[in-house]
Amino acid sequence: MIRLLLVDDDRLVRSGLRVLLDGEPGLTVAGEAGDGGEAVERCAAAGIDVVLMDVRMAGMDGIEATRRITALPGVSTRVLVVTTFTDEEYVFDALTAGASGFVPKSAEPAQLVHAIRVVAAGDALVLPADTRRLVERSVPRRPRHSDPRRKILDRLTPREAEVLRLIAGGLSNGEIATELYVGAETVKSHVGNVFAKIGARDRTQAVIFAYESGFVRAP
Repeated sequence: MIRLLLVDDDRLVRSGLRVLLDGEPGLTVAGEAGDGGEAVERCAAAGIDVVLMDVRMAGMDGIEATRRITALPGVSTRVLVVTTFTDEEYVFDALTAGASGFVPKSAEPAQLVHAIRVVAAGDALVLPADTRRLVERSVPRRPRHSDPRRKILDRLTPREAEVLRLIAGGLSNGEIATELYVGAETVKSHVGNVFAKIGARDRTQAVIFAYESGFVRAP
């Protein structure tokens, strides 16, 4: 069962999400929060698997809340940003703060449910094409820290570097296994090694690292 926390300063939005998600097999809404500070407290106190996080809220916004939630010791909660998609830089800031993905508020219910399951499983990107485009457009506007990141990249084996490139390309574990003609468990092991070496919490952070380091460049 995937335990959800709904975070939005609009009570009607939270109520609508609860009605939508509580009836889905394998999903349960474990709580709600009206601001980022309350969300952090709930994640620290309860076993929340996925947070549906609004980014623009009074008080502590979703970016700071995401940063604090993903830094909680012993907590493996994932954050899925639910956004109007009107401010790409704001969404990108949420991803760099530790969010595992994003989905527009205009998404169909089935798309939202799928995004939640993808984030919870952790073996694929949410909206891989959109995520790549967002990172490609956002990273060049930010300062590069290529020297220390290059040293980290040098620690990757050739196969791990290949896996990182495929992750940055938006491929899931299953697609990487097909591409490299290896088993799913082998891919899972390589992905885990890549994350450990580059300090990435999940696939989205690995994609951002790949672009910010210059390992992968926008076309």
